Parts: sequence; structure tokens; C-alpha cells
Amino acid sequence: METYRTTFTIKRLWLILAGSMIVMFAVLLYFGREIYHLAPPIPARVETAAGEALYTRADIQRGQNVWQSLGGMQQGSVWGHGGYLAPDWSADWLHREAEALLALIAERDTPSASGKLRHKIHEAVLQEELRENTFDPGTGAITVSPERAEAIRHVASHYRGLFQAHEDYQELRRDYAFPLHSSLNDEDAHALTAFFFWTAWSTATQRPGDDISYTSNWPYDPLVGNTPSASVLIWSILSILLLLGGIGGLVWYYVRQYDVWRADLEPETGYAKEDFLTDAAITPSMRATAKYFWVVTALFAAQVLLGIVTAHYAVEGQGLYGLPLVNYLPYVITRTWHTQLAVLWIATAWLATGLYVAPLLSGHEPKFQRFGANFLFFSLLLIVAASFAGQWLAVHGYIDDLKVNFWFGHQGYEYVDLGRFWQIYLFIGLLLWVVLVLRALWPALQEKTNQSLVFLVIVSTITIGLLFGAGLLWGQHTHISIMEYWRWWVVHLWVEGIFEVFATAIISALFVRMGILRVSVATTMILFATIIFLGGGVLGIFHHLYWSGTPIAVLALGAVFSALEVVPLMVVGFEAYNQARVENQRLWEKAYHWPFMFFTSVLVWNLIGAGLFGFLINPPIALYYMQGLYTTANHGHAALFGVYGMLGIGLMLYCLRGLTDIRQWNQKLLKIAFWALNIGLAMMTFLSLLPQGLWQTYASVKHGYAYARSTEFIHSTLMEALVWARVPGDLVFGIGVFAFVAFVLQAFRKRAATAATDLNR
Repeated sequence: METYRTTFTIKRLWLILAGSMIVMFAVLLYFGREIYHLAPPIPARVETAAGEALYTRADIQRGQNVWQSLGGMQQGSVWGHGGYLAPDWSADWLHREAEALLALIAERDTPSASGKLRHKIHEAVLQEELRENTFDPGTGAITVSPERAEAIRHVASHYRGLFQAHEDYQELRRDYAFPLHSSLNDEDAHALTAFFFWTAWSTATQRPGDDISYTSNWPYDPLVGNTPSASVLIWSILSILLLLGGIGGLVWYYVRQYDVWRADLEPETGYAKEDFLTDAAITPSMRATAKYFWVVTALFAAQVLLGIVTAHYAVEGQGLYGLPLVNYLPYVITRTWHTQLAVLWIATAWLATGLYVAPLLSGHEPKFQRFGANFLFFSLLLIVAASFAGQWLAVHGYIDDLKVNFWFGHQGYEYVDLGRFWQIYLFIGLLLWVVLVLRALWPALQEKTNQSLVFLVIVSTITIGLLFGAGLLWGQHTHISIMEYWRWWVVHLWVEGIFEVFATAIISALFVRMGILRVSVATTMILFATIIFLGGGVLGIFHHLYWSGTPIAVLALGAVFSALEVVPLMVVGFEAYNQARVENQRLWEKAYHWPFMFFTSVLVWNLIGAGLFGFLINPPIALYYMQGLYTTANHGHAALFGVYGMLGIGLMLYCLRGLTDIRQWNQKLLKIAFWALNIGLAMMTFLSLLPQGLWQTYASVKHGYAYARSTEFIHSTLMEALVWARVPGDLVFGIGVFAFVAFVLQAFRKRAATAATDLNR
């Protein structure tokens, strides 16, 4: 006991947390600066040795904006980030250019050898030409040979036909799930090819003074000499060793301390005999959060429906069972809204929980708190509706001005697709939320008994507001490597990191307030878990940036710290057992059975979705072949909904305990919802997404990355059969969604009926 008490003093844990975060963010910012300096250069001109200009910097930058206005990462991908149905444009351009150039090399050759030897010689010449770095820092020009210029024109002609909807490309556009009637003008089509050329040039061209490309030889394409580098293999091995060592060390410590640590769980005065919420006052601002949860329910249902339609586009690229849906909701729109709604409904559930719980913990209702909660609610509604309308208008070609598109249309960057104006508005809304939560929590901070726990809630609340601001640190013409760095601050640190710390701290604070957990142990456990989680999570952001034009040091850090992210998930069994002990101490806790069940499912999916499926793709050698394949979708669905979605639902149900009459709850509907959602998600991942990803990975290793993303492979019989294999899981999951929506509607309707009866009395 003394070891536990002396090792885990709260003061020491706060010092460790503060010190580690200062170091981690310093390293993160330092290598962010390195990315600024070492990103692939955007040339002033791409020209032949004779001085004939093919592209200019202005073409490349405009092409990036055109690509964004078309949906960007939602319609295919660049450097592996984005959608799965259309190709990765960087890999596709690279392979097409290589094949065109190889044919020209063979044509000009005077046969001095025959058969395989001659072909090998041609490939060696091809690789020498594609990998040589001809960028001149003095003039800012990239110089290409006449043959390569001809190959570039050949590939550009293909892309112009595709994006300008030429008659010969209609079948390919259907396979890519393009809107059939959308088309680019000549200027925009030329600019788009410039951007795709430059992203492909970066993948094969060697860094100055090095033997690997700007993207560390990604994508895998033996034809151009893109194969895994020594660094990719070494850091993968080291990451696995670190993972095993970390798991061994943490499990040993948990086993050593388990009985001692958990012996202090019971509050000093014993477990509470009654539910404190029974007599808790539901303040006007707490009551105002009800509308948030109505919207959460609606957005959740809409997100799932859009996901079903998006998946169906993989087998019927222009509609839904014959309905011409593409004319109104093309794939790029359904996928945009599906991914955005996933973040929006989960974040809204957590934001509403903060507004509900803050007065509950402090017993204080500040002036105008209800007005603030209502103002924030209608602002969030406006942001969602207006940003979605702007994206629809942009994709359908109603926004011609690319600057207007950046501000009000489709930014094209996955999970951060909303226009910059709405981004800023949402950032202001989050800062307002921070103020509302802090002013309600402030009196609780004066209580010395649980000061550290409340302070952790406050710190995570402030961080949530500030971290979203990282999404404002790129502009319309920002280099894509730099944009990716800041985008993952939002997606990885904001969504996957700080929100989880906030939710865990809130849950622990509630357990303490409910009288089922000792405050000192709750504070110690949360601080300890936060240190371990963020210790790997902050720099684990770099595993998203392996192939985004970043230096090798980023790959090394990403490999090491993404392995550390998985370590704490391996003791999830201990936490599940501990949570079960805490949640079954008194008869009154049965009122919280379903919130507790959803919290338990979070632990299970944390292990499966974030842990197993996450580490499946995190080591550099794995992600080298799997970047942007269905293995990523498998991890994304299991982690985003399995962890954060289940957590959002659990928090929502906890709040509904006070907003509705729990005696009127339809327990059967909740039981159906819980099991159908969990079983349906498991079926979706194990019967469809995971087999798709593994089969695609096999194709990537055997035939090259471009083939694994090609329409020939994506629309092969087996891949389409695996898409259809999602149907049983989707149906089960859909039953869960329907049951949950019905439960929420019924709970609020019965609450209204009860209130009306009481009023008549």
C-alpha cells in the first residue's frame, strides 16, 4: 500500500503530466517546423530542356483548389488519404506515366539485347529518369526530358477526358462513382492535371542527397523503383519490440499493484445508499440540453443512412437499386456528410454532456446560462445546415470562384471539409462552450476534496476549445504536407485524444459525485491513464504522416509512439473488471445499467478497434502497403463508432436519466439497441471491411499499390461480393439505430405526458 501511495501522489502525477506534455508538444512543434522546411518543393515551372513550359506553380496551386472543390479527399485520395472507391490520384498518375514513358523508351531503343534483358534495361532507364531530382532551387524549375514530357501529356489527356466527361470515359466515371454530368472547363482541367502530376512527382523523385523519395518511396510500385526503404523495415521492427516490452511492463505493474490499488476504490464513508440524482435539481440550462440530444439522435440516424448509401455506390456507382441518386446525392456528397456527421453527432453529445454535467457537479446555475446553451445550439444547427449546403453547391458546380469555395463550399480535406467561414464560426462556438462549462464548474473547483479531478475536467475542456483552432492554421494555397500536419492535429489530437480525456474525467467526476468511487483513487487513476494515453497519443499523430512528404524522423517517431498508444489498451480487461465492481455496489445503480453497459462496450471496442485494428495498420511496413485501403476503413469504423460513438451514447443516456422519467424507459428497446449496434458493428468489420482490406493488401503486395486501388480490382467479383457481405451487418446495425431512435422519442414523449398530467393535477 505504501508503494502505491508514495508512487502515485497526485502532486507527482500532475508534475509528470505537465512535464511530459511540454516535452511532447515541443517535439511535435519542432518536427512541424521540419515539415515546413523539408516538404516537397512546388516548382515555379515544369519545363523541358528546350524551355517549353508544361506547368507553372500557379497551375499546381489552382489545381489543388480545383481538386478541393470537387470533393478532394472524398473522391479518391492523394498520398493515401481520402476515399477508397476512386483511385489514389498520386499512385494512379505515377503508374500511368511510368507505363507511357516505358513504352517511349522502348520505341527509341536500338535493340542491343532481346527478351527479358532488354526489358530490364528499359526499366532501369525509366527508374533513373523518374527518380532523378532535376529541381533547381535557384530557378525553381523542374526539367524533364522530351520523352517524359510526352508521357506527361499522354496521362494529362487521360485525366482531361475523365474530368471533362468525354464520352469514352462514361463507364470509368461510373466505376469511380463520379457525378455523370459534372465537368471541368479547360483551364481547371489543365490545373488539376498539374496538381496530380506534382503529387506523383514527389512520390518517385529522390530527396536531395538521399536514395528515397520525398514520400519515403510510397506508394509501392516496383516499376519505378518504389520499394520499402531500410528505415521502414527497421522502425517497424523496433515498434513491435517496443509494443511487446511496453505491454509486458504495464501488465507486470498492474498485476503487482492490482489488489492494492483497487482496495481503495470504496469511498471513505462507504458506497452511497441512494442515487443523488433522485433529488438533484435540474436547472433551466440543463433542461435546455434536451434539444441537443434530439439532434444527436437525428444526426446519428442520418449518418448511418448515408453510410449505407455510400457503401452501395461501391457496387452500383450511379444510384441506389436503380434510383438515379447520383443526380442529387452523388458519392462524394454522401461520403462527405457521412464522415462529417460521424464527428458532429458524437461531438454534440459530448458538448451537451458538458453543459448538463457542469451545473450538476457544482450545484450552481450562472446567470444567462440557459440563453448561452440555446444560442450555442442554434449556432451549431446553422453551421451544420449551411456548411452542408455549401458542399452540395460546390460539388454540383454552382460555386465557380475557388476562393468562395474555400470559404463557403467544400474544403476537400477529410473530416475538415466545411468551408473556412463555418470552421471559424464553429471554433467561436467551441470557445463559447468552454466559457459556459467553466463558469458553471467554477464553484466546484473551490471544493478541496475533489479539486484535482475538477481541474482535469477544466483543463480538458479548455484544450477541446483551443485544439480545434489548429484547423485554421492552413490557408487556401497551403502546401498539402503542411495542411496534413495541422489537419491531423484536429482529427487525431482533438477527436481521438482530448475528447476521450474529457469524457473519462467527466465519468470519474460523476462516479465520485454519485458516491461509488473514492475521489483520491479516481483522480489518481485518471491522471495515470491520461499520462499513459497522451504519452503515446501526442506524438502518435506522426503515424498519419509517414508518406505525406515528411522527413524520416517523422516516420521513426510515428512508429515508436503509435506502438505506445496501443500499450494501455492491453490492460482493458483490468479496467472492465474494475468498472464492473464499481457499477454493481447498490440496488439503485440499476437505473444506470444501460449507460454502464455502453461504457463497458467502449472498453471492448477500444481494444479491438483502436488496439488490434489500429496496430494492424500502424507499423510503417504495414501502412506502406495498406495506406488508404479498406483496412483503414475497418479501423476507422470500429474505433470511431465503437469507442467514441458508444461513449457518446453512454453519456447521452446518463443525461437522459435526469431529463426524462427513467421509470418510463422502454428497457426492451434499449437492450435491442445495445446488442444490435455491437453485433452489427462486429459483423460489418469481420465479415466485410476486414476481409476487403486484407484481400486488397494481398493485391498491393503482389501487384503494386496502384493495382489494389484500380477499378479492375475494386470492381472484381470477390471485392463486390465482400461489399454485399456488409448487408447482414448493416441490417442488424440498422435495427439497433431504429431501436435507439424509438427509445429516445418514446422517453421524451412519456416525459412530456407525465409533465402534462402533473400540471393538470
